[in-house]
Amino acid sequence: MIWSPAEQLQQTRRAFLARYAGGIGALAMSQLLTNDLRAEVTAPGMGARTGTARAKRVICLFQHGGPSQMDLFDPKPELQKWHGKPYPGGEIEVHFDKQQGNVLGSPFSFAKHGESGMELCEHLPHTARIADDICLVRSMSTESVDHESALRLIHSGKFLAGMPAWGSWVLYALGTANENLPAYVVLGDPGGLPVDGEKNWSSGFLPALYQGTPFRSSASPVFNLQTPAGIGPTARRNQLNLLEELNRRHLDRHPENTELTARIANFETAARMQMAVPDALDLTGETTGTRQQYGLDNPATAEYGTRCLLARRLIERGVRFVQIFMSGQPWDTHSKNAESLKGLCARTDQPSAALVMDLKQRGLLDDTIVLWTGEFGRLPISQGTDGRDHNRRAFSLWLAGGGFRSGYVHGATDDFGYASVKDVVNVHDLHATLLHSLGLDHQRLTHPHDGRDASLTDAEVTKAKVVPELLA
Repeated sequence: MIWSPAEQLQQTRRAFLARYAGGIGALAMSQLLTNDLRAEVTAPGMGARTGTARAKRVICLFQHGGPSQMDLFDPKPELQKWHGKPYPGGEIEVHFDKQQGNVLGSPFSFAKHGESGMELCEHLPHTARIADDICLVRSMSTESVDHESALRLIHSGKFLAGMPAWGSWVLYALGTANENLPAYVVLGDPGGLPVDGEKNWSSGFLPALYQGTPFRSSASPVFNLQTPAGIGPTARRNQLNLLEELNRRHLDRHPENTELTARIANFETAARMQMAVPDALDLTGETTGTRQQYGLDNPATAEYGTRCLLARRLIERGVRFVQIFMSGQPWDTHSKNAESLKGLCARTDQPSAALVMDLKQRGLLDDTIVLWTGEFGRLPISQGTDGRDHNRRAFSLWLAGGGFRSGYVHGATDDFGYASVKDVVNVHDLHATLLHSLGLDHQRLTHPHDGRDASLTDAEVTKAKVVPELLA
């Protein structure tokens, strides 16, 4: 086949993009904030600002699978009394009905901690040390008992896939505070992606530059950021100049198509990242005491602790939103519930608490929100002999800093921990309150989509509201 000159240009461009789309260009496409976001005041969603922000940034410690609230945060003596007996509370919604069992008491003891007297599980000794710094919500609820849709709800406020994550909404409204680093960073698990993968940090219908940028806690933290071996600076510069020229010609022929221009906006930012990212992720300057505080000297906590410490270093350098995910869905304890929880607490408890204490010591906690949560909770009855099934009617989470109340327990569940019954907070209320703490009005933070102004909470449908009791 003989290509025309125009077709040859198109094929050359496609070949170049095919080769380099996964590298520096894709990095720029996915997250790098360009000239349109060079200052916080130029963020497109700035009209949603209220001027009363307590928080400037967020660190989300996400626990995939649904941590068991009655085993960790919400002690229920009635479970112990009824252990092994049929559930006396009437109908109960189960996911795996053929494996429905009797009431399953928690094998763990609880004790009160801090001046607040917050009751926590024996396997959370480090979280117990920050009891007076956290806001524990025991009355959460969501709308789905299915992992994927519950994940979409907690991350994007919607059942449907492809909607913007709330981190993307925050970035859309507040912009970046450091041009040399992505404003939304995802610190992934070396063991692999979480359930629902990259959808957890997708920008959905918002421009692609608002989605999360995955970092790894390894020698090569960002995929394809470094120039390939054997390509010198001049050759690399020539490659980028060629791509810029091909894109300019393409845009000249199709001026109505600005997608390519919007996505590949500033290779110079990526060049600056080549210096900024290694510095941000270099832990050699951290003191021995700090490393021990995060558990980096313990094989059980070293990996998770490293990512928590990296999160602190990133927000210190102006990163707006950091999320830490776990591989798969480890908190999904359909079997061996107690054994699994012991291992998970041993892995995450110390680093999570260390992050809060470290932020507080450095004066960063007041304007940083730390959120520890999963997508739903577990049932008070057994699945099989020693597991717990999904529960959308009740789960627990905690927040620290960023204007949230400290040493405070909000809401309550029934005697068996099955359903939230007092001061219930659904995921939409949570989103509205988080945005409020960041100085954003959840009803005014919108973007055109499908012929209407879409938002994170869609309050006219969900009736989402700020929960003032959670705020200091």
